[in-house]
Amino acid sequence: MKIHDDEPIAFVDLAAQQRRIRAKIDAAIARVLDHGVYIMGPEVKILEGELSAFSGAKHVISCANGTDAIAMALMAKGVGPRDAVFVPSFTFAATAEAAVSLGATPVFVDSFADTFNMDPASLSQAIALATRLGLNPRAIIPVDLFGLPADYAAIEAIATMHGLFVLSDAAQSFGATYQGRKVGTLGLATTTSFFPAKPLGGYGDGGAIFTDDDELASILRSLRSHGQGAHKYDYVRIGLNGRLDTIQAAILIEKLALFADEIEMRERVAWRYSEGLSTHAIAPRIPPGLSTVWAQYTLRVPASRRDAIAAHLKAAGVPTAIYYPKPLHLQAAYRHFPVAGNGLPIAEKIASEVLSLPMHPYLDERAQDRIIVGVAAAMAQC
Repeated sequence: MKIHDDEPIAFVDLAAQQRRIRAKIDAAIARVLDHGVYIMGPEVKILEGELSAFSGAKHVISCANGTDAIAMALMAKGVGPRDAVFVPSFTFAATAEAAVSLGATPVFVDSFADTFNMDPASLSQAIALATRLGLNPRAIIPVDLFGLPADYAAIEAIATMHGLFVLSDAAQSFGATYQGRKVGTLGLATTTSFFPAKPLGGYGDGGAIFTDDDELASILRSLRSHGQGAHKYDYVRIGLNGRLDTIQAAILIEKLALFADEIEMRERVAWRYSEGLSTHAIAPRIPPGLSTVWAQYTLRVPASRRDAIAAHLKAAGVPTAIYYPKPLHLQAAYRHFPVAGNGLPIAEKIASEVLSLPMHPYLDERAQDRIIVGVAAAMAQC
């Protein structure tokens, strides 16, 4: 996509991707309309098989959205009242929300400043706190923020020490790798989201759960269809309506076919950003042995200047976004839940500094250069 200097730049350009595969998308939707199986149609099973092949996970259970994916995984493990679920505070609300919806208690954990992901030292403090409060530590949910996997080696070691299970929240990181392991094979189970703006997104809500555990997979398939047993009106457990629509599955099949190529395209955009911006702001750091899918490209800028920098960029036709302006432990809905250690100073600091730039596979070099020049000018003038 060519961008003229006076044209606004899209933060996420879904239209560019659609132009690339519009004929295939139209044909895929037409096939669903022709067979008329709109719920749990054949495309759902096909998508699950292709996601399994892509990730290396033995089982893939598609579902209605990423939040349901987390909730279903916790439900399958019997998480409920008086159970403690350890989640980062610097993330989207869905991670903690899923635990609260089951009556469990989220215990908030701090993050690293350089990767934005869960800090294992803070996690250890959170587990000790939960025990002192009389809670039953059950699950750890690292969030692979902005597309980068969390520190799973350290987190899994802590989980083993305390008899907890790890549920990887990969809503933003599907397609990334951690020390030779693909996202989808981390923890007891991995969840993801197919929200339209995600690196692999549909044209509506959707999600999936990945696991190698046969029993867990069987329970999850039951849970997503109201706790169904041997047949439609046989209920063996309390479940929910968590199915993925057939049309979304059909769309995602076509998008998955070009996903690997789009990941490489995102990487090229991120590389040019880092080359041009690392001397002007704090650029993202990717630890050795890890890859990211660059769900967001997020800088850290001085908190006192962030609003002015964003305004300067907006005036230059460069959109920005703040993910996330207030950590969960400071939100009205969550501030009564436990917080690790003596507070979460890093989460609060990075929330005041983060600024995300346009990121999608179809951002051409001319647009990238405009963004790089705009950020450099904003940092110098604001």
